[in-house]
Amino acid sequence: MSIPTTATTAIVRPAVLTGLIGSGIQASLTPAMHEREGAEQGLRSVYKLIDLTEMGLSADALPELLAAARRMGFNGLNITHPCKQAVIPLLDELADDAQALGAVNTVVLKDGRMTGHNTDWWGFAESMKRGLPGVAMDRVVQLGAGGAGAAVAHAALTLGTRHLMLFDRDMGRAEALADALSARFGAGRAVAGSDLGTAMAEADGLIHATPTGMAGYPGLPLPEDMLHPRLWVTDIVYFPLETALLRAARARGCRTLDGGGMAVFQAVGAFRLFTGIEPDAERMRRHFAELTAQRAA
Repeated sequence: MSIPTTATTAIVRPAVLTGLIGSGIQASLTPAMHEREGAEQGLRSVYKLIDLTEMGLSADALPELLAAARRMGFNGLNITHPCKQAVIPLLDELADDAQALGAVNTVVLKDGRMTGHNTDWWGFAESMKRGLPGVAMDRVVQLGAGGAGAAVAHAALTLGTRHLMLFDRDMGRAEALADALSARFGAGRAVAGSDLGTAMAEADGLIHATPTGMAGYPGLPLPEDMLHPRLWVTDIVYFPLETALLRAARARGCRTLDGGGMAVFQAVGAFRLFTGIEPDAERMRRHFAELTAQRAA
């Protein structure tokens, strides 16, 4: 007599291995956002922090790190300060947005090739639309013309800014970004500024796109007395979510927007690229809010 057997078939969820390369990123909430949304979508999602500061490395280590990610089967990488521009020569190709902006925050590894994308600009635009709807955007001052600065400047002009004044410690970098933006959006739409005080006095809004305010870069990016109540102020820093700049701006009567929205929506775009699956943006926003509340408690 044969003994009946019961065969069980385990359901194996698709696996996604991704990570973030940057300096001073231990406080990043991006891993939690990607892993939670992956689980909600039925994926086995692992997201690793590759912190140059913790490893005693600089952006010079990018070739080695990218080669390791390729060998280890990573599906993709997010890229942050100070690597968003340094990574470009190491990639096989660039998507149109990354090519136009000259900055990459998302790298997709597929079929042996590495393709650079930029989801920062869309993330910032979505955050502005939801967080500061209807604000005047005729004249805007932006601090920072690096990789993140290129993305948010593109977003500001896309949203209707007529005159964007760029300031950076490296005047040549500000001038190069202004020239690139004017070539895309029209002559004079973006200029490299030289007199921050005058520009601030005339501005409708301030975009802060430097690392100042992050855990490793404390302080204010400009003199506090340049802030005035007619301004709206937005910061791309999100760890901490409450920066010294935003506190100072609110104390002077400014409308403010933190970097949380940009963090969520750039992650939405990156998740889509890494997995080919449409994420639930509202669910990711709720999760981000939970994470920041837990951190503040």
